[in-house]
Amino acid sequence: MELLEEFVAQKRRGIFVYLQHLKQSKQMRRFGAIQYVSRKMKYVLLYVNEEDVEKTVAQLRKLRYVKDIILSPRPELVTDFEKMIGTFKLTAEDQEKFVNKGEKKES
Repeated sequence: MELLEEFVAQKRRGIFVYLQHLKQSKQMRRFGAIQYVSRKMKYVLLYVNEEDVEKTVAQLRKLRYVKDIILSPRPELVTDFEKMIGTFKLTAEDQEKFVNKGEKKES
């Protein structure tokens, strides 16, 4: 029997690459996986492995048709909200909504 390796999720990072023209958007495939192309704002969202980010950004900055590069801030954001329960107070509007919901259920 063959042992299957356990799946390990790759750490990835989003890179927003603003272009001069969208003609070059197809060329972005060689740098990473294209997730989204905005025709109106002329940018491409690339996903790249976390360990390759610096190298890829350096390569992208050398290209003439690249206006700007922005790294996604998502890896630095706190996404564990269980510790924050109870630290926020409900606004008067939200408290009113909860009171009204309770009254409707009792009727």
